Amino acid sequence: MPRCEARRILAVFIMLKVNTNQLEEAEWTSPKGKFAGAGKEVSEALGRQPASTDLMQRHPFDVEILRIPPGKSPYPYHSHSAQWEFYHVLSGSGTVRHKDGTTTIEAGDAFLFKPGEPHQLANDAKEDLIVYVVADNPTGESCHYPDSNKWLVRSPESRLIRSDKLEYYDGEE
Repeated sequence: MPRCEARRILAVFIMLKVNTNQLEEAEWTSPKGKFAGAGKEVSEALGRQPASTDLMQRHPFDVEILRIPPGKSPYPYHSHSAQWEFYHVLSGSGTVRHKDGTTTIEAGDAFLFKPGEPHQLANDAKEDLIVYVVADNPTGESCHYPDSNKWLVRSPESRLIRSDKLEYYDGEE
């Protein structure tokens, strides 16, 4: 076997690994402070390129470790047009708002939202709520925000609309 061919074959078998304890956490807060959270983007640390439409670069799923501070929700009540989301509570407790009401969650609980099912996590406890999130990452995804009657459209750029372009937290606070 030629030497360059052996190097190419060897390169295919190198596993990319990250330690989530060492990942930087990105924090966010809405302009008026109603929404706040932090996340460790595990998939991006493993090479995911969110803007790519190539699934070898985009990855077929997205993994995040989400931290929700006490008294906060990380995002408004919303549904996805095509995305599935799986949640697993690692520590803490809180609530999930969904189409049928509100459900209490705690460490060990796992739940799933299909496309079209509105949802919102909230931390009503005194300690951080830590949740493992896996989403299937479809291209052409859009979101609906029932409380503010707006849409997030991604084609080709992300834009929040009613009839005019809006800011993300418009109508939520």
